Amino acid sequence: MSKNHKQELTTEHREELYKTLKTRFEKNMNRHEGIEWSSVHAKLVAAPDKVWSLNEMERTLGEPDVVGYDEEKDEYIFYDCSAESPKGRRSVCYDHEALESRKQHKPENSAIGMAADMGIEILTEEQYRELQKLGKFDNKTSSWVETPAEIRKLGGAIFCDRRYDSIFMYHNGAESYYAARGFRGLLRV
Repeated sequence: MSKNHKQELTTEHREELYKTLKTRFEKNMNRHEGIEWSSVHAKLVAAPDKVWSLNEMERTLGEPDVVGYDEEKDEYIFYDCSAESPKGRRSVCYDHEALESRKQHKPENSAIGMAADMGIEILTEEQYRELQKLGKFDNKTSSWVETPAEIRKLGGAIFCDRRYDSIFMYHNGAESYYAARGFRGLLRV
């Protein structure tokens, strides 16, 4: 994660973000049954670098929300919960290697590079499927997911979407990019 891009939010901006996150949290209790906002808020206050990353998720229209709690690590888990793949993170190829391999019409960034700059992780296929149990996501878009090394070595990358009320995993060349494909991330706080 490149720390040189990180900035602390102003108090006003941070409070506005907390308000947005709390409203979303209270509106979608099915995503985090048994979790209290006051506990999440306390963790956020203690981790300004994580708040910056959450703000990046929000700024790029990911609509982050709490989807779980890891008791072992004492961390709340946020996923991008926007109905479609985050609009501010679309038209990106899979990773830096794929970006560099394009000779013309290069996208501005890659999913893996953008996630690193934001201080978040890209969802795995398993995490993507877990997210889909909480609602219906990516009915019109698709999202890159973490690609196994064996597939990536051969030039491919995987993405998922929801069609026909089912979750599908597909493959594409890692250098490809589309206006309707972005990526979803997660952050542990």
